[in-house]
Amino acid sequence: MSEISSGTVLITGPTGGLGRSATMAMASRPEGERPDLTVKELLGSGVIRPLCALIANAGLSVVDTRNASADGYELTFAVNYLAHAQLIGDLLDSFATPARIVLVGSNTYYANWVRRLLTVPAAEWRDALELAKPAGPEVSPTLKASGVAYSNSKLAILYYAHELQRRVPEGINVAVFEPGFMPGTGLSRQHTPGVQRMGRGLQRLSLLGIASPVKSGPALASVALDERWAHLRCGAFVLIDSERDVMPIANDPGWERRLWDATAELLRSTKQARS
Repeated sequence: MSEISSGTVLITGPTGGLGRSATMAMASRPEGERPDLTVKELLGSGVIRPLCALIANAGLSVVDTRNASADGYELTFAVNYLAHAQLIGDLLDSFATPARIVLVGSNTYYANWVRRLLTVPAAEWRDALELAKPAGPEVSPTLKASGVAYSNSKLAILYYAHELQRRVPEGINVAVFEPGFMPGTGLSRQHTPGVQRMGRGLQRLSLLGIASPVKSGPALASVALDERWAHLRCGAFVLIDSERDVMPIANDPGWERRLWDATAELLRSTKQARS
């Protein structure tokens, strides 16, 4: 039994798709290898075991990038990236080492022939303060703009993971997990019925080893808990069940430091607005 699996795991987005599958994979482990799943108030009360892992899984892809979060930020960027950065920042002093932070990422940040064939756009990175702004009312929603916003949010996850690893205390390892192509999940719940039906159809085909929540959920749980992944450092990137190198665009210390500073500015503005 690993020290991590004997503690508490916090997972975001556990009610469906990959998150639900990963949660069930952890909850179904034998007694003694099964972590607690919970939140900060219970940690502080001492009712549950120390926080040893956090899985930042929640995410969505919006159709209309004019949509904003309650704090006024573009909704894709807010849910997929900013909310997790805020949660992790608030909980850093609650981790008991050894601990692991796993963020769910995606290879959509760069284009290859498969994603071009499927018309999945790559990231178009710019300063995070700009990415956080919803599109103006004069901008019409398009699938390309939606896809670019999603890919930008996943590139932000990679940049953030690298910088986070530089700043966390010794004994906390940070990794990004890519579950593979997962059509038919709740990720596209804001898209048209036609797009959702197409995703479900692709999922049923399961061609070319397409990943599904059933396959990837246990893999995500393994990366978060198992000792064989204890070596992960520096925001390591894991594709389903193997560690992979990221493309050069996703390993940029300058952009990573700038994202960190801009994130602090955005979250500070949020806290000031709420106070």
